[in-house]
Amino acid sequence: MSNRTIRVNELVQKELSDILHRRYQSEAVAITITDVKVSPDLHDARVFISVIGDAEMAEKKLRWLRTRAVDIRQELARRIVLKFLPKFVYVLDQSVLRGERTRKLIDDLGPLAPSEPEPKPEADKTS
Repeated sequence: MSNRTIRVNELVQKELSDILHRRYQSEAVAITITDVKVSPDLHDARVFISVIGDAEMAEKKLRWLRTRAVDIRQELARRIVLKFLPKFVYVLDQSVLRGERTRKLIDDLGPLAPSEPEPKPEADKTS
């Protein structure tokens, strides 16, 4: 991935997050933009979101975002000057769920047995 693509990804993520939390404050309070992947030709982009709440709430917020996609894209076009403004596909970010599942599995393993016994502290030698 080129430096330009990385910078565009970060800029789009920052601006999308700002638009959601300023313009749609009450509806977007539970939504976090976790990542943006813009194609090298700038025609398409995937916007990964995380939602606080259960699966039903996540689907509800994803549907809401998709209904506001045109307005959000128009606002983004006012803020960012690019040769092509990508068409956004909003996707629920599963990495947070995978991370939580992995953490739970590690916690369920319990403490590991030490591989070597701990050395006993030496008593002070006073003669």
